[in-house]
Amino acid sequence: MRGPTPLPSLVLPGRPLSLARNVISTPNAYFWATPIILALAVFLFVSEAPGVIRDFQISQNPLTLENGDVQNGRCTTRKAVFTDCEARLVYSYGGRDYDTEVEVMFVDFHTGDYETGLVISADHPELATMSLGLDMLWNRIITLTVFALLFGGMGLGMIFLAIRIWRVKGQLLRPAMLTPVPVEITAFDRKRGVLSITYNDKIADDKTGRSAYTRMKNGEEPLIVGEANGKAIGLAVRHGNTALPVLLDDRLQRVELTDNERTAALAPFAYQQEGDRSVPVLIEDTKRAVSIWKRLQLFFGVLLLIVVGVVGFWLWYVTTSTTAFQSPGMDINNLMPAPLNDWGCEQLKKRFGQDRAPFGCVADDYTSWK
Repeated sequence: MRGPTPLPSLVLPGRPLSLARNVISTPNAYFWATPIILALAVFLFVSEAPGVIRDFQISQNPLTLENGDVQNGRCTTRKAVFTDCEARLVYSYGGRDYDTEVEVMFVDFHTGDYETGLVISADHPELATMSLGLDMLWNRIITLTVFALLFGGMGLGMIFLAIRIWRVKGQLLRPAMLTPVPVEITAFDRKRGVLSITYNDKIADDKTGRSAYTRMKNGEEPLIVGEANGKAIGLAVRHGNTALPVLLDDRLQRVELTDNERTAALAPFAYQQEGDRSVPVLIEDTKRAVSIWKRLQLFFGVLLLIVVGVVGFWLWYVTTSTTAFQSPGMDINNLMPAPLNDWGCEQLKKRFGQDRAPFGCVADDYTSWK
């Protein structure tokens, strides 16, 4: 493991200086990922919170109805632990008839079938649920809270970071004293003549640990001054009390300087331009770093391959397999959306309709075709 190389010093004029526009950038992912994450948080809360609140009210004074009818009950487990159960509840109480649909979601490692009954609130008989929903009530409360906080926190955190970036961009236009600081370049990406760089403020004595993102165009390169642990070290400046340091380019075009001031400031780095290779070059030393966008592309590429493979296997199972009781074909077919599941069961029934139905295509008696 290589230690840090000596860092050349940057001498700037002793007066307030301003910086060029857009030297701090907002990652493109913020603009599409933030609304998606917040939408997931809202959807999860809106879809699950009413059922949790209803069942909490029922739990305060529950009444089990032995003559209640639980119809079309079905539980589906996804990702091995996430279980959704739904049913139609039909019952009579106090001379009135009730008919309602309920759905509950919880985390469970259970395998096999669930047993459940019909429970209503003795205080508000129009509120009804499955006994399974009450058994898993705290599980559901914790699950809903964790995921709502996770998605909501991520979305709000990204909004906070975006606001901080926009606030910094506004402050940089006003002249202020600049303080040079080293920063670690953690990732970069060259595309269509634009160099996108992510860097971290974790080397300076007064480090903040914050990451920033910038784009350099028209052949600009960051001012590389050393390396530490195999990663290139760039030179940045703190602009007054702004929250994020600004990565400098190797010609100091980002700082408002006269030509003479710029030449004098770059003098200690002249050996880089004279062929001295003791200081690392960005391409060579950070070629192992992968940008956030590349990581997302890799992730979604792998995800797409998995989806294509699963769908292909499912199509083979429902149209070509020599047996209806082929695993994991049955499990995949059971997890398919209702229209695809119905179509798949139709294909299987055409070939194996004389036999009992496989898992994913069974009716309420667990034997005949649905």
